[in-house]
Amino acid sequence: MLEENNDHQEQQTVEAINSAQSTSNNSSQKEIALQNIEDFNAADNESHTIEETSDLPKTDYENLSLELLVEQLKELISKYKVTLIKEHVEEIKKTFLQKFNELMDDKKDQFLNDNSDASEHEFDFHFPLKNTFDSLFNEYRIKRSAHFKDLEKNLINNLEKRLSIIESIRSLVDNSENMGDALKSISTLREEWKNAGPIPKDKYNHVWNNYHFHIERFYDQLHLDRASRDLDFKYNLEQKQKIITRAEELLNEDDIIKAYRELRTLHRIWKEEIGPVDREIREEIWAKFSDLSSQLYDKKEEVFEQLRQVELDNLRIKVSLISQIDIISKENYASHSDWQKKIVEIEDLKSQFYTIGKVPAENTDEVWKLFKLAGRNFNTNKNNFYKSLKHNQQDNLNKKLDLIKKAEELKNSEDFNTVTPVMKEIQEEWKSIGRTPRKHDAALWKQFREACNHYFNRLHEERNKEDENEAIAYNKKKEYLELLKGFMLSGDHKTDLDEIKNHIQNWKSLGKVSSSKRFIESKFNRVLDVLFKKLSLTKREAESVRFNNRIDDLVGQNDKYKIQQEVLFLQRKIEEIHSNILQLENNIQFISNATEDNPFIKEVRKSIKKHEDELQSWKSKLDHLKNIEF
Repeated sequence: MLEENNDHQEQQTVEAINSAQSTSNNSSQKEIALQNIEDFNAADNESHTIEETSDLPKTDYENLSLELLVEQLKELISKYKVTLIKEHVEEIKKTFLQKFNELMDDKKDQFLNDNSDASEHEFDFHFPLKNTFDSLFNEYRIKRSAHFKDLEKNLINNLEKRLSIIESIRSLVDNSENMGDALKSISTLREEWKNAGPIPKDKYNHVWNNYHFHIERFYDQLHLDRASRDLDFKYNLEQKQKIITRAEELLNEDDIIKAYRELRTLHRIWKEEIGPVDREIREEIWAKFSDLSSQLYDKKEEVFEQLRQVELDNLRIKVSLISQIDIISKENYASHSDWQKKIVEIEDLKSQFYTIGKVPAENTDEVWKLFKLAGRNFNTNKNNFYKSLKHNQQDNLNKKLDLIKKAEELKNSEDFNTVTPVMKEIQEEWKSIGRTPRKHDAALWKQFREACNHYFNRLHEERNKEDENEAIAYNKKKEYLELLKGFMLSGDHKTDLDEIKNHIQNWKSLGKVSSSKRFIESKFNRVLDVLFKKLSLTKREAESVRFNNRIDDLVGQNDKYKIQQEVLFLQRKIEEIHSNILQLENNIQFISNATEDNPFIKEVRKSIKKHEDELQSWKSKLDHLKNIEF
């Protein structure tokens, strides 16, 4: 039983402590709420703008252009008091400078892109609207400075008035003998107090508390004219009850921020305009108003917390966007098209950044700096790429100009076999060259294409003519071949040889045929072989005639490749025969007592002589080929 009693007492003690802590916490929260209201009213009293600030509509300045921002600033300065427009002007200034700096960055990027050899220090862009903005903002600062100089002077004067009024009330309480006259005096002093004007905010609470202390002291000591005092108490009570009723209504308002602003006005009226009530209910009625004020303050704090949460969410979103811009800014992209895609991505991210609402005030500057830094890093890398690209494009321009010069020099050439491969190489090289400055692209291509088209149109015309001539030559050679089949030798060797050579010349004069008709040349050579056999030409003579005929045919076709192959063949043949001769002469050196009448020696000498004759023949052919001009 004792143990149960102890447990019960312990539980009561814990509950008492918790209750005391709860009461203490509630009291502390209420004090914070009331102090917050007092501080706001002190500041508002000093600037005397409580009623003025509620009239200006909110504007989404971030969605306005630079021109509209300047117009808004001009309208605010011309139509409203400087005390009313501070928040609006500061918001306009921040937004204008952000947009202006963004514009300057874009203009600088454009300047550096257009002037690859220029530095940032050379950039100069005149923006008259900035001068207009600076002028208007300076006008606002001058007006605001003048206002606060006057205000400071008035605050000191008003403070002296209020202290004088308090001293008069104190003297009235201590020295009044005629209460009727005292009531008239206190009424006059209270009216003077209402009209005394704002005072420095650091003096506000002390001066007001001092005033109320002496006012309440006056009424507490007012015994002779209790009816007048009670009537005044009653009136003051009714006014304060109306304030309490309005405070209860404000708890149900949807716009808590607006309701809280009105609550501050109610506190000012309670404190500044309404006198004391009966001592017995002073604490009770003040406690009721304080509780309502604390509840509304808590609601306001909830709204502010929600707004702060929104600002924190905005902060996270903006940091994420900055991070994406930063990642893109650190990449190096190889082509113009890749950079253009990334520029679009960056602009989209920037647009998203601008549409996101406010972030916590303590993070605003840092977020903006990071945003600008990420954008600046991207622009730096982009500018470096385009500077390098412009340098490469200038090199490409020079290469294409060289190709155009070559094409212009060759376009009227008659040496189609030599020039055609060169022109084709020039066209392939043109394809391999990268981009040139855009302003030159069309003109370069037009000039190059005209030169190439001029040459190849001439080539096609020439080939069409050649095709016709080759067809005519084939038909003539076909007829001539039929005629040659009926040719009969006369029996005179020289006459017949000259006649055969004459037929060869006639054959050549008929022109060349197309490669698909080259078989007719083989038929002609077979006819010649038959004639040479009938004519009983030596092998060397026949070979010489055939060789000269074949070479003349290659020259007529301008077939440099086959002629070169013929040269190589002759050179190898000459080396082979020369080697055989050396070998035979070397063999003779190994025969002891070799004499010229030795049968073996005679046979070797005969073979050497035969090789020397062949060597001379091959050398003659080679000399003939070397003397041919193309």
